[in-house]
Amino acid sequence: MIKSKEWDWKKVNGKQEEYWKEPSIESFYLINRWKKDNKKDFLDLGCGLGRHTILFAKNGFNTRAFDLSENALKRAKEYAKKEQVDVEFKLGDMLNLPYDNESIDCILCRNVISHTDTEGMRQIVKELYRVLRHDGEVYLTLGSKETWGFKQTDWPLVDPNTRVRMDEGPEKGIPHFYADYDLIEELFKNFNIETIYQLEDFYKNENEELSSSKHYHVLIKKGK
Repeated sequence: MIKSKEWDWKKVNGKQEEYWKEPSIESFYLINRWKKDNKKDFLDLGCGLGRHTILFAKNGFNTRAFDLSENALKRAKEYAKKEQVDVEFKLGDMLNLPYDNESIDCILCRNVISHTDTEGMRQIVKELYRVLRHDGEVYLTLGSKETWGFKQTDWPLVDPNTRVRMDEGPEKGIPHFYADYDLIEELFKNFNIETIYQLEDFYKNENEELSSSKHYHVLIKKGK
């Protein structure tokens, strides 16, 4: 199993910092869904600067925030204090979550869970299952094998599903696990898979050159 490595959040400032404080579109859907299901205990797994941590705390969830980066947690704590919300912050590795069995109702893990290799991914899935209550749900994203990153032959291949990102930026040196539909079904065979869809995000760089990336968005439930 490859060693876990956190984002270099010290490189994220200015406009980038503001971007990483904006909640994702699907987080608003999840708040509505999980409120309807009377879910209360929420975990922001890989919280970064706290964009979803703060949002869920403001919407009445008992919020826990977890990350591997001390720098990210420090800044997320400052953000929570500024916004006057109560959050339980913990530092650690997704391979070994510091939460009791069946103690969490709902988990959001966006663009984080895939920062490992295949062996690590299987361990993280076990941890998700362990900490979730019956009928608890996880919304997560996974890099697609159709996306550009998996096709970078100059990035070291760790195993058939994992490359180490080597371009400059906060993710340099971090492993990235990539999936396809069959692999997702195999990984989450002990869960009920509620939805799977693949999105392609388009964006332009500083030279106005168009690029895109593809991710699977997966909603799973512990119900078997």
